[in-house]
Amino acid sequence: MRLLPWTGVDGKPCYLSTDDPGSLLSRLADDVEAAQLASAETVLVGARAVLHDPKAGERAVRFALTRAVESLGDVLRVAVSRSSDTR
Repeated sequence: MRLLPWTGVDGKPCYLSTDDPGSLLSRLADDVEAAQLASAETVLVGARAVLHDPKAGERAVRFALTRAVESLGDVLRVAVSRSSDTR
């Protein structure tokens, strides 16, 4: 079972049961994970810039933190998915 990098409409995890890592859904999940990781890198750069800007206001800091939390959730989902694939 592979944990997919998205949740269902009810917010619960989605899983894929297949032995074919080349299946359409497996490849889509790989692409989504790669996009999430790339987005997290961009968010990290932006959050660091906000934190290093002494003139950044509360709104900018809250925005950066919100995006960072979202990205961290995505990255952790990818990590959990990949660690369960190696078992």
